[in-house]
Parts: sequence; structure tokens; C-alpha cells
Amino acid sequence: MGVNFRDLVLKTVVKLEDLGGKVIAIDAYNAIYQFLAIIRQPDGTPLKDSSGKVTSHLSGLLYRTSNLVEMGIKPIYVFDGVAPVLKHQEIERRRQVKVEAAVHYEKAIARGDMVKARMFAQATTSMKDYMKDDSQKLLELMGLPWVQAPSEGEAQAAHMTRKGDADYCASQDYDSLLFGAPKLLRNVTISGRRKLPSKNVYIDIVPEVMELAKVLQECQITYEQLIDVGILIGTDFNPDGIKGLGPKTALKLIKEHGTLENALPHIKNATFPVEPQQIRDIFLHPQISDNYKLEWKEPNADGIIDFLVRQKDFSEDRIKKAVERMQAGAAKQKGKTTLEKWFG
Repeated sequence: MGVNFRDLVLKTVVKLEDLGGKVIAIDAYNAIYQFLAIIRQPDGTPLKDSSGKVTSHLSGLLYRTSNLVEMGIKPIYVFDGVAPVLKHQEIERRRQVKVEAAVHYEKAIARGDMVKARMFAQATTSMKDYMKDDSQKLLELMGLPWVQAPSEGEAQAAHMTRKGDADYCASQDYDSLLFGAPKLLRNVTISGRRKLPSKNVYIDIVPEVMELAKVLQECQITYEQLIDVGILIGTDFNPDGIKGLGPKTALKLIKEHGTLENALPHIKNATFPVEPQQIRDIFLHPQISDNYKLEWKEPNADGIIDFLVRQKDFSEDRIKKAVERMQAGAAKQKGKTTLEKWFG
């Protein structure tokens, strides 16, 4: 779900090609879920290999990431660890949504409604253990670093960006701002022309950047107050928030009263299932790690072909072209003419 800051934060459209030479810490699960949801057959069936295992995530990971590397971008994928206890309610809510969507999917297939079937199929998207393992294996073969977060991947990516190990934190969710990411990039792995769900309308999805300092300046609040605004709206750790309370009203209340606790008496029927400070602490003091090594290497072309073509039934020609794009992008960035210089 994530916090709904869509109408609250300033966004600046950027071009991926202008991010050449930048390091981007990508929320891995967030990106992989997008690949699993979007890369599907017309009836909603995901791509699969001959053994029946889903490969949509590998397709997205290879082709979208090779596009980034072709532009000289240096991606890092950051994987979630153990979810905070307060997230369990949201995890259960998501599980129930998938169960209901699966029922609707079968009904849509039975009546031959492929448009609805695809829409409901996307809503059933879930991660299996082998998907994480396969994704990490592919990244290693591509010569790209991945980091295992102790808890929330967004928190770890935000930490790495604050440290200066990455220039941007990339996720579709705005929670990265609450974790203190100085710069958040959205639409990095899904930019391009996309069809709106159950509508015959296409829109251009473009990358956009949000800077925490500018958000705070525009809203005239502190970082801690931004977290309070998020808690009022609803986060993954208190998904219900205050029912009926939107971002602009929540911002107004925090600006008027200073803190969430001071604002609550002025909100009708405002209750929280847990102490707000417990939610604050997840954002202010997340579980993060400095135990990681960032190293970009030359892609293992033979290894990628063996894994994706011989084991996962991908097209060899397309795989070779993706690897060539990675090699060319790495070599030409900023006048560097050898892979060794770029990956070193």
C-alpha cells in the first residue's frame, strides 16, 4: 500500500538518459512485484518456463535493468528482510485481496472476459521464494550488486542514499521519504507507454524525482512532522490511518497543532490501535545495515545465456542483445572506453 502522498509532494520529471553515471538503490521487491503484475499474457497468465515456474520477474529484471545500464546508470537492488511486527496487518490485508482476486479471475475466465481476467490476475501477484533466489542469481550474472536488508528494503535504500553510497532511492511508494531518503525516484523500472487497467486508454509513465528537503520546505514542516502526516493518512504499519482523512487535511492539522498527539483531540473519532510513537520509531530508527559491498562487474554473458535460455526458455537472440546493451552503455558512459574502467 504505502503512504498516499500523491497530492502532497512536489515532483520533477526527469529523463533516464540524464541520470547516466548515477547510482540508484532500487527497492527490489517493489520492482519485482511490478514486473510480475505487468508482464503477462493477454489472459493474465504470467510468463513461465517449461517446468511451470514463473519467469515474468526475470524478464523485467533483465530487460529493464539492461536499459538502465545502457544509459550509464549503476543500479543496486535492495531486498526486504523480516517485516516489522506492525506490518503484519497490512500483509494479511494484501493476502486477502489476492484470495478474492483469484476467485474473480476464475469467474472472468469462465465467462471469456479477458480484460477483467487480466486485471484480476494482476491483483493476485505474489512473491515465491524461488523468485527471490532467481532474481539474485541473475543480478550476480549481470555483474550488478544486490543488498539484503535486515528489514524494510526502502529503509535500507534510504540509508544508503543518506550515506552517499547511492544518489537516489527508487520505489513506487512514497514511504522512502518517511525513511529519510534525500531523493526518491519513481517510475524508474516501469517508465514507458502503459495501458490503464480495464480501459482502452494509454498513458506515458515518466520517471519523476522528489527531494525530501524541497518537500519539507514547500509544506513548511519538519521531517518528524512529515512522518506524523503519514501516520494520520495511513502507512504499512497502520494501514487504516484516520478514516476519511486525506493528505491535505492531515498536513493542515499537523501544521496547526505541531504533533500527531496534539492534533488527535481535534479529529472526530480519532483512535489508533497502537501507540503512535511505535510507528514513528520504525521510520526514525529502522533496522538497517552497513554490512554490504557495492561492486559492479562485467556481465557474465555465457552465464546469463545458460541460466535464461537453457534453464528458463528465454530467446537467445533477445538475451544477447540485452547483454550487448549493458556492455555498450557501461563502456561509453562519460567517455570511459573500457568495461574495466566503468565496472572498476
